[in-house]
Amino acid sequence: MSQVPVPSDFIPFVGETFTPRGQHRVLTLTSVVTQPPVAWGSAPREPFTLILRGPRGDVLPEGLYDVAMTGRPDIALYIIPIHTVARDRQDYQIVFS
Repeated sequence: MSQVPVPSDFIPFVGETFTPRGQHRVLTLTSVVTQPPVAWGSAPREPFTLILRGPRGDVLPEGLYDVAMTGRPDIALYIIPIHTVARDRQDYQIVFS
């Protein structure tokens, strides 16, 4: 992974699991959403969001977690549960701005 995470660091992991250390919950990365280009000046990257899916009813609390990804060292990510209309899952986001 690059020093400053960029969308291409995560695209190969779409469909893979993310496991927050010390938690029994396992999340699946469903998409990497990039923002439309705007004048970001000297920002180190364009903002993007990771969308993950987990089981319904067992919500991972918002917070900073060391996350295990298949074949990669752990990475610290701030995971936020988001309003999920679908009844069969709970969605989460990780925002890089």
